[in-house]
Amino acid sequence: MEIINLQKTHNRGSFDSEAPLLDEYIKKQASQDVRRDLSACYVLANEENIVLAYYTLSGNSIPKDDLPEGLLKKLRLPGSYRELPAVLLGRLAVDKNEKGKRRGELMLMNALERCLNLSEQLGTLAVIVDPIDEKAIAFYEKYGFLKLKSSNKMFIPMGTIRQLFQQ
Repeated sequence: MEIINLQKTHNRGSFDSEAPLLDEYIKKQASQDVRRDLSACYVLANEENIVLAYYTLSGNSIPKDDLPEGLLKKLRLPGSYRELPAVLLGRLAVDKNEKGKRRGELMLMNALERCLNLSEQLGTLAVIVDPIDEKAIAFYEKYGFLKLKSSNKMFIPMGTIRQLFQQ
C-alpha cells in the first residue's frame, strides 16, 4: 500500500473514523476542495481502493505573536514579520478498522516528510494542526507539536521535523 493523491476511483463511502466531521469531509467535501485548489488530499487505500486513512495539506500562516518566546528569540525574525508561512495539516483520520496498526503515525510521518520536502522549495516555518479532541492533542504532542498561544492549534517547526527524519 502507498499513500497517494485522492482519486475518483477511491471508495470513501464506508469510511468511519468515529469522528463524524472527518468522515463527512472525506465522503462529501474532499474532492471539491482538491478541485478548487483549497487543499491536497492524500489517502492510504487497500487493493480494492477502499480508503483506510487520509490527510489534507494546504497553505496557512501563523501569527508571529502566537509563537513561544523562546522560539521567537531563537529565530531572530525581523520586526516586520507579522505572519509566518506554514502548512496546515487540516485533517488526519484513520478508519476504525485500521486502528492499532500505526496508520495514524504512518500518515503523520508521510505528511511531515512531504512538508519538509516542500520547505526546500517554498519557505515554510512550521506545520500547523487543529486537534479535534484531547486524544488528538496527546497524539501530536508525542511527535513534538507545541501549542500556539492564542488558539487550540498546535505547530511543529521545520527544524524539529528535520530532526525527526535524521534519527
